[in-house]
Amino acid sequence: MKDGKAMVLIVDDDTTSRQIARFLLQTQGYDTLEAESGEAALELTRVALPDLVILDVEMQGINGFDVVNHLKNEDRTRSIPVIMVTGLADRASRMRALEAGAEDYLIKPVDAAELRTRVRNHLRLKEYGDLLADLNRVLETRVKEKTAQLQDSHRQTIYLLTSAAEYRDEATGAHVRRISHFASALARAMGMEEEFVDTIFYASPMHDIGKIAIPDSILLKPGPLSPSEWEVMKTHTTLGKDMLRGGTSPYIEMGALIAQTHHECWDGTGYPAGLREEEIPVPGRIMLLCDQYDALRSRRPYKPAIDHEEVVRIILQGDGRTRPSQFCPAVREAFRARSNEFEAIYSQSQ
Repeated sequence: MKDGKAMVLIVDDDTTSRQIARFLLQTQGYDTLEAESGEAALELTRVALPDLVILDVEMQGINGFDVVNHLKNEDRTRSIPVIMVTGLADRASRMRALEAGAEDYLIKPVDAAELRTRVRNHLRLKEYGDLLADLNRVLETRVKEKTAQLQDSHRQTIYLLTSAAEYRDEATGAHVRRISHFASALARAMGMEEEFVDTIFYASPMHDIGKIAIPDSILLKPGPLSPSEWEVMKTHTTLGKDMLRGGTSPYIEMGALIAQTHHECWDGTGYPAGLREEEIPVPGRIMLLCDQYDALRSRRPYKPAIDHEEVVRIILQGDGRTRPSQFCPAVREAFRARSNEFEAIYSQSQ
């Protein structure tokens, strides 16, 4: 971001549409670039990298689908979020845009408030993605130096970044720290190798990093979510995976896996993909139970806190909403054996 201001590239062959978008964005403090064709947009990105692209679908020459496909297949431009804007409201066009790699899809005429909100959220997501990418490069360089001091610094940086995400719906970073201890305790009880235990300890706090892009009106809503709001909330899994995608350190790689799969259930009732049983990676299976325990123990805008004994009963026996069949049997049994350790971890964090 130049001088701390985000740069948005507006691509549309209609002059009026570009002018409206430019006005809306500049009044929000963003810098803008403009291109009247797909070819011009691709040429611009060769000399100046925007922080976000607002892209029309129907243009002469290279259409928007081809432009986003090109951007997502180039290393230099792959991480730039793309919001496609079009009059095509059919599901096939929307799916084609998302499959090409676009992060969002808006139908013309675009509501000004909605556009501003989407732009803000995707820029926020990219900013944290860039921070994590920088962190990953630092990790790869410094891990080679094999000093405990540097490794501690890297891990603390992960905590600071993930705490930033948790701060939007948690009073403190206590949730992040508890999750690390819960996950490593279960992994050790399951007989996992110490390298796995160490990795999940530092990767697990990244499970909800995708919530950075969820609107406050949904994330902090005190009452039940509507069906449409719930669909938006569920996207934090894939958003988190996308943010961490491409990292090569073991912490980032497992963090991406956990972000994507920590709401998948053993009985196939979870999301986003409805995976079941062995289809779910082990870190995701562990994280599901840890996250559920902490959610039940904690006070939220829509529910009171529940004591340890009752939470153990709910996880092992069910209460109608939470079912034992949701959890991997091996993870559930490890929790049964180490439930007292969970109580101690939670109590020490208060």
